[in-house]
Amino acid sequence: MPLPGFFKSQSFDDPVLGRLDRSRGFWRGALLLAAGAPTPLALFGSSREPDPAARAAARELTSSFSAWRPVIEQALHEHFVPYGEASAEEDPLERTTAPLAIARADQIWAHVSLHSVAVIKLGGVVTTELVYAAAWDDDHLLGARFQSDSFIELCGSVLPA
Repeated sequence: MPLPGFFKSQSFDDPVLGRLDRSRGFWRGALLLAAGAPTPLALFGSSREPDPAARAAARELTSSFSAWRPVIEQALHEHFVPYGEASAEEDPLERTTAPLAIARADQIWAHVSLHSVAVIKLGGVVTTELVYAAAWDDDHLLGARFQSDSFIELCGSVLPA
């Protein structure tokens, strides 16, 4: 007979991030980054607690997010451009939807939504990944990755946090 609570996931209370629960190999919670609903958050760590560096990166994200926005905006727009060009070249009679018109990077926000945030180790380095769903690419989630407050890449196919 299993011990009481043996299969219950562990919890960790962080004074800034709130309650984090261990699930599917990550510590999970939510982070309020922009107006609206909290964003799902996943942090790496041991089976006993989230890694202190992962917690620190998640805490810093609330203040870094607005500074990162222009970089993310540009990277998302650059990702969109080939999709927009291919869509514009399609035969109008074969289109199932109207092509998206995103001429400037600052117009991108109407066509993407923040799906989740993960703090992971990538190449042994703490990496913050903001995961976006994009209207022009419904087959993939896009990950804007930052290390030490520097943008390193927009990954065109990431797993949800």
